[in-house]
Formats: sequence, C-alpha cells, structure tokens
Amino acid sequence: MSLARIRWISGPVLRAQAEGPFAMREAVRVGPQGLLGEVVRIEGDEIVAQVYEDTAGLRPGVEVTGTGAPLAIALGPGLLGNIFDGLLRPLSGDADAYVHPGMRQRRAERFDFTSALQVGDSVAAGAVIGETRLGDRRALACLAPPDADGVVASIVPAGRYAEDECVVTLRTSDGATRQLAMRHDWPVRVPRPIVQRLATHAPLVTGQRILDSLFPVALGGKAAIPGGFGTGKTVLLEALAKGCNADVIVYLGCGERGNEMAGVLDEFPRLVDPRTGRSLMERTVIIANTSNMPVAAREASIYCAATVAEYFRDQGLHVALMADSTSRWAEALREVSGRFGELPGEGGYPAYLSSRLADFYERAAAVTTLAGKTGSVTLIGAISPPSGDFSEPVTSHTKRYVKSFWALDVKRAQARFYPAIHPLQSYSEDARLFAPWWTEHGNSQWLALRRRFLTLLDQEAQLERMARIIGKDALPLRQQLTLLCAGLVDEAFLRQSAFSEIDRVCAPERQGAMMRLLGRFIDLAERAVAAGVHPDRMAQMHCVRQLQRMGEEVRDAELARFDELAAQVESEFAALTTEVADAPHG
Repeated sequence: MSLARIRWISGPVLRAQAEGPFAMREAVRVGPQGLLGEVVRIEGDEIVAQVYEDTAGLRPGVEVTGTGAPLAIALGPGLLGNIFDGLLRPLSGDADAYVHPGMRQRRAERFDFTSALQVGDSVAAGAVIGETRLGDRRALACLAPPDADGVVASIVPAGRYAEDECVVTLRTSDGATRQLAMRHDWPVRVPRPIVQRLATHAPLVTGQRILDSLFPVALGGKAAIPGGFGTGKTVLLEALAKGCNADVIVYLGCGERGNEMAGVLDEFPRLVDPRTGRSLMERTVIIANTSNMPVAAREASIYCAATVAEYFRDQGLHVALMADSTSRWAEALREVSGRFGELPGEGGYPAYLSSRLADFYERAAAVTTLAGKTGSVTLIGAISPPSGDFSEPVTSHTKRYVKSFWALDVKRAQARFYPAIHPLQSYSEDARLFAPWWTEHGNSQWLALRRRFLTLLDQEAQLERMARIIGKDALPLRQQLTLLCAGLVDEAFLRQSAFSEIDRVCAPERQGAMMRLLGRFIDLAERAVAAGVHPDRMAQMHCVRQLQRMGEEVRDAELARFDELAAQVESEFAALTTEVADAPHG
C-alpha cells in the first residue's frame, strides 16, 4: 500500500509527495475520513490527484493512501430500482444507508440465488453463473466477472444470500481459487469486454412521434438533444425514460439543478410502467449528481452510468442511458483542468474534450456479450449550449459522434409547442435502415411519408418568409395549400402532450396509422385544389379539427377509429369537390 503526503491543495485537486509507487488512474483515499480520489498525473516523486468529495478541512501533511486498483464500482442486482449519487453510493435517505464522507460502497442486499452450474463445469469469463429474482419482479442473470474463468470447485445450494457473499468457487488454470458473488467490481473508465459489435436495423422506440417517425435512433445508437434554457430537455428525457421500450433505464442527472432532480426522485417511484403495469422504478437506475455536489464527482458520474448500463447489457438486455447534461460534465472538466494548470482549448475547455466525448459515446453499441447473449446500450445525451448556440464546442464535437441529432428550438418552446424539436435542424443518419422494421409494424409507406412530411415542412419555412412580405392571401393556391398541410402535420402529428394520458406515449402502429391518414388527406387536398377548391374551404372542414385532436382522442388499441376517420375525410372531400363543381361559374 503506497503512501503520500499532501503538499498543495486547491478545491478538488491536490499534489502530494509520494513515499511509494503509484499508478495512473489508481484510486486513492485521502485523510482520516478516507475521501475517494484518483491519480491523474505523476511527476517524478509527486502525484496529482482529483478528489471526488468535499475537501474542506484538508491541509498539507495529510496522508494519501493508494488502493492499488483503479476507480471501480460494485455491479449487482441491487442496482435496479434504486437511486445513487455520482459514485454509485445510495441516496435512499435511510439512516443506515445515507451517503457520508469516505463511504466505500453501498450496503449488500440479500437476494434469492439459483445456480446455473454444477461442480466440474468450466466457466468462461463473463459467463452466467446463476439467476436471482428481485422479489416477485423479473429474473436477472448473475455474471462471472469479465476477468474470471476456471472450473467450478463448489456451489452454494439455492437460497437467499447477500450480494457480496460467495456463491461459486472457481479453480483457475494456475491452481488458485477465486470466489464469485452475485456482484463484482469493475473499473468505471474501462469498457466491459464483448465478443463483437452488431449492426442493428431496429430503432429504440421512444413513444414520441417526431423522434420515432422522423428522426429515429438505432437500438444501440447515439443521440444528442441540444437546446437552450427552457426548451424542455429535461422534460423530454424524462418522457423518453417513461415511454421508451428499453428493458432497463439508466437516468443520469449530471450537474443539473437540485430542484429538477428532486422532482425526478419524487416522481419516478410513483410512476407505472405502461408495458407491465408495475412500478417504473423496477426497470430504472437513477444516478443523481446535482450542481451543488463536488465538481470532480460530476466528471466521474458519467463513466459510472456507462458502466452500469454495460453491466445490464451483458445480461442480454437493451439499456437506454440518458445523460442530463453532458454540458455540465464538460464544465466540470474545464474547472478541474484549470486547477491542473493545463492550457485551455476552444471555449476554455481542455484540449482533450473531443476525445473524452468520443470515449463516452463509443460505449453505445448493440453487441454479442461474453455470455453469448445479444444486448445493447443506447446513449442519449442532453446538451445545454450557452445562449442556444449550436456552434459551441460541446455541441459541435458531439455532432461528430452521434447519428441522431434532436435540436430543440427556443421559438417553438416559447409558442408552447412540445416536444420543441425543430424538424429542419434535426437529423437521423440511420433512418433509411429502419424501413423494413416499419414494414413489419404495418407501415410500408413509412420512408415515403417521412420524406414527404419533411419536404412539406421545409417548403413551409420558405413560404412563411415570403408570406410575411406579401401576405398569405397573395400566394398561389398550391402554396397556400402547402402551408395548410404543413400546419396540419405540425399540429396533428408533431405536437404531443406529455400530460395527456392517451398521447404521452404513442405506439409505432398508431404512429403509422396517423402518418397514412395525413398522407391521404394531403393527396385529396392536392386533387381538390386542382379541381378549384380554395384551401380556406378545406381548413373549415369538420375532419380537420378531428385530425388535429386524433393524437389525444384515439388510443393505441383503437386503430379501427382511424379507418372511420379516413372514410370521413374521403366523404367530406368528395362533398366539397362536388359542391365546387356544381357551383355556377362566371
């Protein structure tokens, strides 16, 4: 065990005179309370470390003790359904499970364990060693650590055991023994090993129409949500956490305001999972690292969250990691970098900002795990660019690593249009890959309708500038029709209320039915204009109001109502066209 003594300290950064060998990224304990830190630089016989807890009261001469291992967290079944701080210490508030300075790890809970092995079986690294059930909830696989293999020497009988209690003993190739528990430690900065990455042609279904239908993200893909203050980043991330089809949600509040995270911590345990009818927390892990917590811990929290997501991925589950926000994480990098005395790069951020962002986003993937299962981690990171400037460093660098970019617009948010995603500033590079998936879910026209909607919205943006100059009524009828149809797409399809019991989550089948219905309306409207019908007459049709309200009135299980509405649209257009044709001319 190596020792050092503090020579200089500034906030979370300290310099210490080493009295033994230290390694880069080695975890250290500082002072009598054993505050957790990490070695980030070694200069001769001096180490530089960042401390992840409040350093008030530390002074020169205080001991720094090396642990001989990198910064790691304990991964096990006790993670699911709980709330932690940025270093994965419990935030339950219980008297015996409350975070205190120097706290080493969370309390070991007890779970039912059933072995999947027999004495004499060979165990490969990362293999399934058994199964545990979280009360009457889902069963979870218990995994051997990715660095452990051997032959089973002994197994405990089925029963209830603590997470850190030995359940399997292995005899390794060198004759030594290694004890395996239901949980194991893993370094947060080291991606968990896999067999191979997989191409994916299925999207993560978010339940938000503008995302699923226009700008989908792949299962195992990467997405960014940039937006200025008040545009709804946190609300959108919470909506995705509640409505997406991932097996496990890891929600990271990184440097966000305490009152926002308090709302999340209060609301999530009371929410019902629409897929199972049970508590949403049963498939959720919340990591809360608010803006008033130690700044260095904010930098570590994002790696802790990624490691937790990879652990559940290795069990063959699809995991969605939502980070709110990566800008606050980058600000922590900038602050600590300044205390290190490093030369600042663009925007004052450290020169390695881009590589750190790449390290984080590249941990998203659909993979074949060491246990032979298929799982994925989908990363969705919010960005808070100052003044909504998307050219600032965090946003511009992030765009290089993500395939889906969901740009939030201040003007749409101010108009109370939610989700306030701008359809012309957003994009999805993988969208074409999902056409077969949409065909399987009953919408073979998806790609053509998606292109048509985006073209309409682009034309609307150009025509609105012209209409402000010469007036809408001076536009040709076809251009007036474009404005009418684009407005209908906006109101009937892109707007979605997070407060509506029916519309807060929209299934792919309902999205497809809505797209086809709107596409049919546009076809009939174009024919009507060619027959001499004025767009203003169409805007007054009874079915237009029903189309605008269909998202909040037609449930996922009532798809037949879209056929009835389609018949009504056909009937009203036929009546309107006949009326115009029969009207006297001249």
